[in-house]
Amino acid sequence: MESLTTASSDSVLRAMTDDGAFRVITARTTETVRGAIAAQNGMGATARAFGELLTGSILYRETMAPQLRVQGILKGAGKSGTLVADSHPSGRTRGLVQVEKGREIELGSGAMLQMMRTMPNGRINQGIVELPSGGAISQALMEYMQTSEQVVSMIAVSSIEREGEVVAAGGYMVQLLPEVGRGPLMVMTERLREFENIDAQVAEATFSPEALLEQLLYGMPYTRLEESPVGFECWCDELRVVSAIATLSRPDIEHLLSDGQMLEIECEYCKREYRIAPARLRGLLNQS
Repeated sequence: MESLTTASSDSVLRAMTDDGAFRVITARTTETVRGAIAAQNGMGATARAFGELLTGSILYRETMAPQLRVQGILKGAGKSGTLVADSHPSGRTRGLVQVEKGREIELGSGAMLQMMRTMPNGRINQGIVELPSGGAISQALMEYMQTSEQVVSMIAVSSIEREGEVVAAGGYMVQLLPEVGRGPLMVMTERLREFENIDAQVAEATFSPEALLEQLLYGMPYTRLEESPVGFECWCDELRVVSAIATLSRPDIEHLLSDGQMLEIECEYCKREYRIAPARLRGLLNQS
């Protein structure tokens, strides 16, 4: 399998203003979003929301937990469905669309955004916020950062679809650091009014993390820190599948063996199919 560096042109770029006032992270996620949507057969408004959730989860992980796995979960209003974004420290990203066929996820009043990160000790750090009445995922992410992480941030994510295909996706996060002064804060606040919606910037043929960074920090001296590749890629494998089966009770494993047929299991993230031979299952019984 190709590495993310060669398989995807998507990346995340980090920078900091030289006065120590702001940390900025910009991302191009077009291929990542396309891959995840294709695997999940997402369409329409659901696909756009899914793309924005994927991008937002990547930005959140890169900002708050670059070495940890992060999941963003969007629960639609009125039990209209659930979207899941799963971002790995390696840059690999996958997701789930759990919406009834022919129905769109509803992002109005009652929709909830939950962010989770898995700590090194296995503990889950999580928080949840309600989406604003307009259903903007960018605003929900900002609310989450302020209320759950106590970090003042400006966030905008965009996923643009034309004729049923994602043509561009990306976003940014600007964090206020403790060293920020009143003057730079006023300048940045006014600047970011033009970037509350970045559909136009993301749709440009020349869109890149570098281009967006230059627009956000125009006229502000800054230092580019690091750029990391991201891309759609599932981390499922046969060993993980067998390990999951091994957690079942002995009667459950015996039930799977009852017809003597090859066990076929499909990964819900990437739709890859695994075929587990009866002999492998009997081996699990011998171990229990």
